[in-house]
Amino acid sequence: MVRKLLAVGMICLIFCASQAVAAEKIVIKGSTTVLPIAQAALEAYMKAHPGVNISLSGGGSGDGIKALIDKSTDIANSSREIKDKEITLAKEKGVSPVAHTVAIDAIVPIVNPRNKVQGLTIDQLSQIYQGKITNWKEVGGDDLTIIAVSRDSSSGTFESWGHLVLNNARVTAKAQLQASSGAVVQAVSKNRYAVGYIGLGYVNVSVKALSVNGITASAKTALSKE
Repeated sequence: MVRKLLAVGMICLIFCASQAVAAEKIVIKGSTTVLPIAQAALEAYMKAHPGVNISLSGGGSGDGIKALIDKSTDIANSSREIKDKEITLAKEKGVSPVAHTVAIDAIVPIVNPRNKVQGLTIDQLSQIYQGKITNWKEVGGDDLTIIAVSRDSSSGTFESWGHLVLNNARVTAKAQLQASSGAVVQAVSKNRYAVGYIGLGYVNVSVKALSVNGITASAKTALSKE
């Protein structure tokens, strides 16, 4: 049985199982970072194929890959690459994951709109999420305690952030962990002290996107890998 994986975040992959299509029912689970593009693709596909029933849910990249391995989903959305140990486990269970890149994303740091900070460096973000920088005044902001909002460990975006920003250092135990990108947006939009990170598709007027090392996140800078 060939099943497929969809990864976004820095890279996006998608997989589809011919067996599910034949049954006219497709189950898709995984990354909330991938949800916006997956939802758009689902709606377009179902419009062109009204007889097909498609179920889409989030939960995190790790949960999507686990569901793929357990054969409880046909497509796994992921914002990270599937790990070697996950491929091995999948094959032991008769599943052969096939990865397809569907998009290039940018992980964007966000703050509350009332925060006067406009941008941070990678090093500043790393120190904030390690708990070494704890007050906004240390990075040009007001004298306010920083509340770091992070995705939980099942998130592919969490793993990418850990690799790209933290150099695999631990996230501070004081960080508030959220189960979805939408939950991060909600938490930061309601807390003047908070900083979080999300996929570019989740940026909206309720939060303020920060530049990183002087570079503003956009479709153009994501595609150019800036």
